[in-house]
Amino acid sequence: MIAYIEPYFLDNDADAATVSTGQSFDGVPESLDIQGEISSGDAAANIAGKDFGGMNCMKPLAVVRPLGPEDIAGAVRTALRSDKLTVAARGNGHSINGQAMAEGGLVVDMRSTAENHFEVGGGGAFVDVSGGALWENVLKRCVSEYGLAPRSWTDYLGLTVGGTLSNAGVSGQAFRYGPQTENVTELDVVTGNGDVVTCSELENSELFFSVLGGLGQFGIITRARVLLQPAPDMVRWIRVVYTEFDEFSEDAEWLVSQKDELCFDYVEGFVFVNGDDPVNGWPTVPLHLDQEFDPTRLPRSSGSVLYCLELALHYQGSESNSTVDERVERLIGRLRFIKGLRFEVDLPYVDFLLRVKQSEEIAKVNGTWETPHPWLNLFVSKRDIGEFDRTVFKELVKNGVGGPMLVYPLMRSRWDDRTSVVLPEGEIFYIVALLRFVPTCAKASSVEKMVAQNQEIVQWCVRKGIDFKLYLPHYKSQEEWIRHFGNRWSRFVDRKTMYDPMAILSPGQKIFNRAP
Repeated sequence: MIAYIEPYFLDNDADAATVSTGQSFDGVPESLDIQGEISSGDAAANIAGKDFGGMNCMKPLAVVRPLGPEDIAGAVRTALRSDKLTVAARGNGHSINGQAMAEGGLVVDMRSTAENHFEVGGGGAFVDVSGGALWENVLKRCVSEYGLAPRSWTDYLGLTVGGTLSNAGVSGQAFRYGPQTENVTELDVVTGNGDVVTCSELENSELFFSVLGGLGQFGIITRARVLLQPAPDMVRWIRVVYTEFDEFSEDAEWLVSQKDELCFDYVEGFVFVNGDDPVNGWPTVPLHLDQEFDPTRLPRSSGSVLYCLELALHYQGSESNSTVDERVERLIGRLRFIKGLRFEVDLPYVDFLLRVKQSEEIAKVNGTWETPHPWLNLFVSKRDIGEFDRTVFKELVKNGVGGPMLVYPLMRSRWDDRTSVVLPEGEIFYIVALLRFVPTCAKASSVEKMVAQNQEIVQWCVRKGIDFKLYLPHYKSQEEWIRHFGNRWSRFVDRKTMYDPMAILSPGQKIFNRAP
């Protein structure tokens, strides 16, 4: 859905210090004997000193570019033999609050392993891919070479397999197939004990479920077995507009509650400003340049913000337009959107899944891909989403956030409680994402205000007893982490004790302190 970020969106030439064996330099232990490359000093800081969030700077001792799992295990074992070294796995650097950083520690650049695995098996039922592979490359190869595709995605596919599986991996397909963590059947993992372990629901199952959504606390994913399905040829992409949150949410909940064969293949939604602001308002809704948002269609009673349901239906190129139209109308006919504010386009399946790529390229040109991104992602219960709308959407962010404001329902029954992900109560809950982009001309104080507003929203949720969980969580105290995990905290601690007792892994999450 975040394809409409076009209006928003470390370059450092310091000398690199890189070697390709285990020699000691710049304080890197001689015991760090790996087959891949090691960078330290300014070179390491340039690679892993910042992330997409752009609000944290941490200088690692070294960056390791492993050739495979044994190099990663070697880095972990080196840390285990030290007094204070930690290890963080870094994918494509898209964490927001320094979660993949390691101040004075070792950062494992997983991109060097991207091509280590790619094998379709089970008669096309699954594909084995590297934890360092980008989802966009997995998509392209699966579709072009086999006519197959994974079932569950994220909106932006320039993320690594291991990175999203360590959180959840959510997009508009999750209501049907669950998050990406529900669509893998086997993993290879390097634990905090320095062991290389294959795990699944049937083999080393506790590790398997610990690592999925485990925020990198229990192991580094080096290989994942991802479920596949036949890839469609085309997608009918649709957006419809609502003025009332109740109607928007009830229609969205009805859609995601339908049986698989009776629903769209993708359901998302977003909030936008009721005005002509090119970044936050009406112009962000149409799907094609020849489409226009006609505000005269809106009732005079419309409020400060409006809502958009975003839908997609897969189909094969052999299907006639009339057949696709009939399928769409059968699903969309009972929805209560504003007539005349419906936008749709047909496009190839791969283009739909890569819809954010063009926005990324535009943002890199205008500089906003490199500015800070003080994003806030939450799961909010169905019970409290109406109150959240009234206070947050209609008041606190009624003028927009300089980027997409996503809100759409998910089904708890599609999530396995054995993973490390924690969710609000109830069968239906909502994902809310305030994806702020900072103009290149913005002052540091404006970023601080955005961060402060995020904190205000979280504090309001706590104060009002809103049933919520941060997605891609970031807390600074163990008290906050205990509140986040609730009755799952003791299980999380037990898993840490089992698989990373010295708290070597993912120090940037700030959940546990390194044990001496």
